[in-house]
Amino acid sequence: MAIFQGKSKRSPSGGRNVASRGKKKFELGRDPTETRIGEKKLRKIRVRGGNEKLRLALGNEINLINPANNKAEKLEILNVVENQANPNYVRRNIITKGAVVETELGKAKITSRPGQDGVINGVLLSEE
Repeated sequence: MAIFQGKSKRSPSGGRNVASRGKKKFELGRDPTETRIGEKKLRKIRVRGGNEKLRLALGNEINLINPANNKAEKLEILNVVENQANPNYVRRNIITKGAVVETELGKAKITSRPGQDGVINGVLLSEE
């Protein structure tokens, strides 16, 4: 069944709203991508206006910025350490924005949205 992101049939008080029209295609929602660790795999999705959005289904490399020297490196992701979006995402190695991943240089925080951008960017966290 499709995910609908339009107006609800119910008002906040629970009363019924009478719809002035039916559902429209631009109100269509989609399932979350839930990017996992693995060999890189992109999905192209057509969005409004005929544009394309790249969704990263699987990814194992991160574009990492080191704040100490402001250098960027491409490193391999070993595993997901922490994810505030959902505690179960850590067990399933799902990468979202704000997730903390383990790399060869240490822990890094994801700053991009892999399910929207099609790339994994991150910042190295300082070891304290």
